Amino acid sequence: MAGRSGTTAAGGQASRELRILEAVTEALSDESDVRAALQRALELVAELLDLRTGWVWLLDRETGQYYNAAARHLPPYLREPVRMTGNPCWCLEAFAAGELTPQNIDVVECSRLRPAVRAESTALTGGLAYHASIPLSFGEVQLGVMNVAAPSWRGLTTEELRLLATIARQIGIALERARLAVESARLARVEERTRIAREIHDTLAQGLTAIALDLEGGLHHLERDPARARGRLERALTTVRDSLEEARRSVHDLRTLPLVGTPLPQALAALGRAFTSEHGVRVGVRTHGAAVASLPLRIEAELYRIAQEALTNVRRHAAATEVTITLRVEPRGITLVVRDDGVGFAPSEVRRETAGSGFGVVGMRERARLLGGQVRIVSRPGHGTTVRVLLPPPAELAP
Repeated sequence: MAGRSGTTAAGGQASRELRILEAVTEALSDESDVRAALQRALELVAELLDLRTGWVWLLDRETGQYYNAAARHLPPYLREPVRMTGNPCWCLEAFAAGELTPQNIDVVECSRLRPAVRAESTALTGGLAYHASIPLSFGEVQLGVMNVAAPSWRGLTTEELRLLATIARQIGIALERARLAVESARLARVEERTRIAREIHDTLAQGLTAIALDLEGGLHHLERDPARARGRLERALTTVRDSLEEARRSVHDLRTLPLVGTPLPQALAALGRAFTSEHGVRVGVRTHGAAVASLPLRIEAELYRIAQEALTNVRRHAAATEVTITLRVEPRGITLVVRDDGVGFAPSEVRRETAGSGFGVVGMRERARLLGGQVRIVSRPGHGTTVRVLLPPPAELAP
């Protein structure tokens, strides 16, 4: 009976682990919003394994910085953005050196929590005694670290650590799959830019050839037939003006974004990762609409700069812990929304703003106005701030 009972228990444990892995895999299936998928997976892991607290560090390959990609029920001390910047800590240093294995870490060893622990500030640490650190990777590629902690004063069991290591491999696969999708889009974008550049070259070459022929014809008839020469020279002048306008438009469309060859959704995500790493304020990016990946480059450039300025305002004024950037492209128009959970302000503060100071609203409004749109700002003390950019549909925007 004892043997059969042990077998039944082992079978039940295996079945439970399988259900957990299937649930996590399902949560990670959304490649369009990696941050949201990672957050759902962390929530599931915490709930199914009775782990109250968790947070995930990911390595941004473009900048080499770590950023806090997901978090659940952080203790008060770690909710302060300054505690969760991408500055090195013990687990990140061990991970970077390839020495981190799934293990329990005494919070006294945790450089982020150590000051509060030494001060015996139990209210700030949430009573945590241990957190487990599990490396995230895909093959030999290092991706980040998942930290989780139980609600009680105990370390995780060997079985729990083993299961978390398996879950970490699932997360690694999902992150690499999402990265490949982004890379595929970037390569397609580079190919499109190359094609446009080739078209510009061909257009300018043909225009210059026509101009040269008209100038030669005009010079040839200048003395014998002034009227005919004048006609050829005027035609050359018209071609010059048309070619110049075409060149200006093409160069304007091809001007380089901060991340060359990167569509706006991925550029905004990279901007958010860098902001999170530097300031500890988590930034989520959401996109809606199939046309969001094919916006004209000049629209992308202005929207990117507006989002960049909005984040600068968050850093300077908001004292926020989280920001959400939402980009929506619909038949009726384009919308970019940057919303923070900071201290907010009175609208009269914006109305008193002068150029070169205050909240940078003047620059944002000028960029939106260039595209035939407008910027609306909603805020009040203690309730955060929402910056909403409204633009016409891409087809209606002047070239």
